[in-house]
Amino acid sequence: MENQKLLHDLLNKKYTQPRIFEIFDSLATVDINDLWGFWKGSEIKTGHPMEGILSVTGWYGKRFVNSEQIDPLVFRTEKGKLFYVNPGLIPLELPIEKLPKKILSMTMKWFGFVVKTNKSRARVRRVKFRGKTSASMIYDQKAIIDVFRKINDDTLLGVMDIKDKHPEKYYFFVLQRVTEQSK
Repeated sequence: MENQKLLHDLLNKKYTQPRIFEIFDSLATVDINDLWGFWKGSEIKTGHPMEGILSVTGWYGKRFVNSEQIDPLVFRTEKGKLFYVNPGLIPLELPIEKLPKKILSMTMKWFGFVVKTNKSRARVRRVKFRGKTSASMIYDQKAIIDVFRKINDDTLLGVMDIKDKHPEKYYFFVLQRVTEQSK
């Protein structure tokens, strides 16, 4: 599938888990050094229980500084200012996906300052997943690994592997590289 069409389809269609994994498995692996910089994130519709949560709470994407300094959750305020969130303070153990999206949005707007951080909260390593070894982001405080595959040099398909949360379903997203000026 041509890269632009694939990206368009990923962002606009709904996928089953088997179909999105077919696409994921067909893509090339990612080298760790290809990750550096800011990346704008977008969710992929697969019916995952957490689908829509990041979008309504102001998720912007991720920032990769080096293999030990990663900001896994970059959010944007209504005024456009970026800030980093400590994933360790997000209660994934609770069924947050059952809360109305409006409440989640308002909670982040009013209490986002509580989860802000200036400290790196992840690192990058090469991880073997589904038969291929690729650059992957390992959260410091959560049992989560984001594994990446390359759509092109500036676009990645990611899958969030969350231990025990929803073992039958994986959360998928796209990351698109942005320049510092376009943040």
